[in-house]
Amino acid sequence: MIKFFKKETVFCIATVMAIVSCFFAVPSITYIDFKTLLILFVMMVVVQFLKAIGVFDVLVGRLVGSVSSVRGLVFVLVFACFFGSIIITNDISLLTFVPFAIAAFKKIDKLSLIIPVVALQTIAANMGCMVNPFGSPHDIYLFGAANLSFLSFIGILLPYWIVSLVILVVCCLLIPSSPIDKGIALAAVSVDKRDLVKKTFLGVDYFLLLTFIAFYILIGNLQHIDTVYDFFSNIVTGRELLSSILASQIISNVPAAMFITGFSSSFKEIIVGVNIGGLGTLIASMANLISYKILAHEFNSMKGKYLFVFTVSNVVLLLMLVGVYFIV
Repeated sequence: MIKFFKKETVFCIATVMAIVSCFFAVPSITYIDFKTLLILFVMMVVVQFLKAIGVFDVLVGRLVGSVSSVRGLVFVLVFACFFGSIIITNDISLLTFVPFAIAAFKKIDKLSLIIPVVALQTIAANMGCMVNPFGSPHDIYLFGAANLSFLSFIGILLPYWIVSLVILVVCCLLIPSSPIDKGIALAAVSVDKRDLVKKTFLGVDYFLLLTFIAFYILIGNLQHIDTVYDFFSNIVTGRELLSSILASQIISNVPAAMFITGFSSSFKEIIVGVNIGGLGTLIASMANLISYKILAHEFNSMKGKYLFVFTVSNVVLLLMLVGVYFIV
């Protein structure tokens, strides 16, 4: 039990909290976003299939061969998430490029860079998608609820997107660089068809999907607990930015967006608060859990250090973007 808890800490805590919340509210299956879960499952199956047939080995080898330095590789991996999230959403961007990054650093024997780069990739995915109202679930909801034009919505978040872009560039430049050994050969790819299905489906992180279900139940129950409802009702009005940020830290930014708009129509502050509120704690954005679980699945011993680096870097950037809000 102790070993399992250490390996699946987030799942265990989320499950216990969800169960406890059921004593204060009647749970409903409608809380669970099955569409999102299905998309995540399909993407994980696709990623595992590509790994099983050796596509990752080939692409990583070619990527390593196409850049001349470790820093160049970091830039490619981080900004693949930043710009990729604009088109394929922050969740799918991380689900695609974090395993790719881990494979790349394994190949060049730079395991020490996995933690800072995955942390930067997570930030990049959460911040990059801001420039597209359809780049994340919370923005899809807010775009419809606020009834803003496409350009007006982008205009609200563009300053934060630009600042995030600049900060990420600076962070990548701070990564120690060295030449990449061009003698690293492409991995020979051999596929055992008998093991292909087993590797594909057994490689899926089912506990990540169960963690999402636990959070959906927890969040749904919290929204139907009168004391929680009354608490938010009293503090939201006039404090939309702070309320959105704090709510995101506790229940993640997707339900925070739906929750806060129930008490205020100050959509500009809510849009900013929910988007930059994806920074901070591990559960501030569901996308954060994806990269954490991928890394923990590959390197369980790195969980503690990653959580520290992730939290510190997220909080620092969050404070900087709050400063941008007051400047703007």
